Amino acid sequence: MLTERLHSTIDKYEPKDFGFLFKKLEGISNETIKQHYVLYEGYIKKLNEINEKLKFASTDSAHHNYSEFRELLIEKSHNMNSTILHELYFSNLTDQPTEPSEDFKTIIERDFGSWKNYIEDIKATGMSARAGWAVTVYNYRDGKLQNFAIDLHDLHVPVFVLPVLVMDVWEHAYAVDYGTKKAQYIEAFMKNINWNIVSQRFESALKSNPE
Repeated sequence: MLTERLHSTIDKYEPKDFGFLFKKLEGISNETIKQHYVLYEGYIKKLNEINEKLKFASTDSAHHNYSEFRELLIEKSHNMNSTILHELYFSNLTDQPTEPSEDFKTIIERDFGSWKNYIEDIKATGMSARAGWAVTVYNYRDGKLQNFAIDLHDLHVPVFVLPVLVMDVWEHAYAVDYGTKKAQYIEAFMKNINWNIVSQRFESALKSNPE
């Protein structure tokens, strides 16, 4: 296992191809996806730039009030989280009809009381996030599926969890199509969820043991 991991590292982040989403989603326009993808590419560019600067940044003057080293670390979290959250978001979208696995649905019903309760909860989570994200995660600490609102890319980020569903609720995800009507965008998002991917992420969470 260690040998495999030693050969799987990357020195530079590259954008993943999500062109399969263009001109296909219901209620989320091609123009929105194209603009959104450009933003995603921008985060990757900055992440690579920050990682390169960190190689040579001095740690001698590191300080919690201000230092170049601190600022690079903070902005690395912002850009890395954005890169990964966008990849999870794009990859849990589809134009094909899908259904959650029975195992995933069973645990959702256990943890939320019913599938309907879960759907209403994730929608409310999306409405509650400011500029940020709504995520369903598997919590390794208590073994439950839970929803979290993340502001920006790096505020209120839960730890010791694995995201299984990611919804972008920054205005750039819906302003072209819906202006400020976020609730309408959330309804459109729900119609395009790839429940196969969500279920697979859930299965992966059950198989891993990060303790």
